[in-house]
Amino acid sequence: MELKSARKSPFGTRKSGSRVRETKGTRVFNVVNIIILSLFTLIIVVPLWNIVISSFASSTALSNGNFIFWPQQLSLDNYRAVFRDPGLWRSFFISFAKTAVGVITHTLFCAIVAYPLSKRRLRGRKLYSTMGIITMFFSGGMIPTYLLIKSLGMLDTFWVYIIPSLFSYYDVIILMNFFRQVPDSLEESAKIDGASDYKVFWSIILPLSKPALATIALFNGVWQWNDFMTTKLYVTNEGLYPLQMRLYDIIVKAQAASTTGLKAQVAISTTSRGVQLATIMITILPILILYPFVQRYFVSGTMLGAVKE
Repeated sequence: MELKSARKSPFGTRKSGSRVRETKGTRVFNVVNIIILSLFTLIIVVPLWNIVISSFASSTALSNGNFIFWPQQLSLDNYRAVFRDPGLWRSFFISFAKTAVGVITHTLFCAIVAYPLSKRRLRGRKLYSTMGIITMFFSGGMIPTYLLIKSLGMLDTFWVYIIPSLFSYYDVIILMNFFRQVPDSLEESAKIDGASDYKVFWSIILPLSKPALATIALFNGVWQWNDFMTTKLYVTNEGLYPLQMRLYDIIVKAQAASTTGLKAQVAISTTSRGVQLATIMITILPILILYPFVQRYFVSGTMLGAVKE
C-alpha cells in the first residue's frame, strides 16, 4: 500500500502543479483584461459624465471651467432655456415621427426584398444580388441625388426623410442569411395547408425573424435619430427641422454671435455652451433609454444573420 501511494504521489503532484499554473495564468489574464476594459470604460464614461454634469452647471461654473466630475454650482437654467424654445417640441415630434415611420418602412421593405432573394429558385437572383452589391460601393453622388429628389418633388417635405432611406442592401444581406435559417419544412407544411407565399411570409417568416428585424430596426433607428445631413441638404423649412438639426442650428448661431465687451462675450459663450450641452443630453436620452431593451435582439440577430450556408 505504501508503494502504491508513493507511485501515485508524483503523478498527483504534477497534476496539481499544472492546475496551479493554469489557475495563475487565468488569473493574470483576467486581471489584465479587467485593467484594459476598465481603461476603455473610463475613456468612454468620463467625457460622457462631464457632458451630463456640465449641462446642469451654472453659467458661472462653466465660465470657470475648473471641474471634471462635479461643478461648484448646479442649475437648471440651461434646460429651462432649451424647453422655452418654441421650435424644440416640434423638432422633437419630427425626430420621433421620422424615426418611427422610417424604421417601420425600412425594416418592412428590406424584409420584402430579402425574402425572395433568399430562395435559390428565384429567377435572376444572381443579377439582383449583383445590382444590390453595387449599391453598397457606389452611389449617385450628392448633386445627382439632389436633382433626383428635386425632380420627384420631395424637397421641403417630410417624405424626404423616409423614401430615400427605404433600401439598404447591407440590411438585406443580414435578413437573407437569417431567412435561410428557417427550415423549409415549415413553409412546405404551410403550403400543403393552402397558404400562399404572402401568407407564409407574414404568418411564419416575420414572427420567427424578430431578432433580425430588431437588429435592422436598431441600426436604422439610430441613424434616423442622429441624421441631420438630410435636413441640411434637402430641407429649408424650419418647421421640418428634427432635433439634430435644431442642435446644429443652435451651435452655428452661438458661434456666429459677436459682442463688443469681453465679459459679455464670455457670458454669452458660456450660456450658449450650457444650452448646447443640454440639447445634446435631450437628443441622446431616447437612444440611451431604448438601447438596453433592444440589445438582446441586436446580439442574437447579428450572430444568426451572419451565418451563411
